[in-house]
Amino acid sequence: MSLVHLADRRPTVTTEQMLEHLVPPRQFVSARFETFVPDNDYPSQYNARDAARDFFTSTAGGLFRKSVDQPLGLYLDGGFGVGKTHLLASAWHVAMGRKYFGTFIEYTALVGALGYAQAVAALTGTAFVAIDEFELDDPGDTMLMTRLLGALMATGTRVMATSNTPPNALGEGRFAAADFVREIQGLSDRFRTFRIDGVDYRHRENEGRADVSTEEELDAVERSAGLTVASDVFGELKFVLAREHPSKYAILVEEIGAVVWRDVSPFADQNDALRFVALVDRLYDADIPIRASGTPVDEVFPAEMLSGGFRKKYLRAQSRLVALTHRAISR
Repeated sequence: MSLVHLADRRPTVTTEQMLEHLVPPRQFVSARFETFVPDNDYPSQYNARDAARDFFTSTAGGLFRKSVDQPLGLYLDGGFGVGKTHLLASAWHVAMGRKYFGTFIEYTALVGALGYAQAVAALTGTAFVAIDEFELDDPGDTMLMTRLLGALMATGTRVMATSNTPPNALGEGRFAAADFVREIQGLSDRFRTFRIDGVDYRHRENEGRADVSTEEELDAVERSAGLTVASDVFGELKFVLAREHPSKYAILVEEIGAVVWRDVSPFADQNDALRFVALVDRLYDADIPIRASGTPVDEVFPAEMLSGGFRKKYLRAQSRLVALTHRAISR
């Protein structure tokens, strides 16, 4: 057993390390089109799977289709937990040549750490770029990514992106595809868009609520044999995340087997909450279980944040936090 504190870690990261981390999350290492199981109640899941699979061809050694009418980009839009990331990872596994898989936040963090020109140089020549959770709520980041993708697609890079439509918009029969097409402006004619209906599988499996642990349960996790546990007082996390650039969050939680948070409480500052969302994404990508006391971790975002411009980020984080508090701890 090894007990560590995220507050004590000082990760350093090189360009090569950042690029090496741009691969599908651990839980999607085995994702393939053949293992994607569409929900029979939602035919659009079959359509999206076929569209993603048809983005490639099994001939010519698995190269991309060369057809002149085949767009360079594919965009999959739907609610939370309907299989978009599975399809994106499946596409990444099929693609040949240099390829990268990351969330929208990871790519913007890459640009933030390297600078735009160096990021373009690092990614130029890539055959395939997969972008999970393409975000439209920050105009500056959206314009940055549009510019980056324009530079890469001009050299032949193919791009597949996913995005979430918030549940309240789904209830109104709206999806985000129209917003995506509008925001990427000059790139819109390079993308085909598909929507995926369905129900969040994480909530179906976990009853939609995060588990809260007792102090005795947290103590037991910290004593787990053969496991590196990162244990911190929740209130101290905001200082850790403010100190480290988001591009370092994946290194921050590297080789961690479980996370323990004591005295969880709601966020008062939106910047702290957004940094926490980025951390949750890295924990989810690494499939690291969470055990926490205090306020349920899916209730750390106040109502005013959930009704604001970053609603989609917070709802995604809630879904992932619920899943991670239910994740079994491997000893």
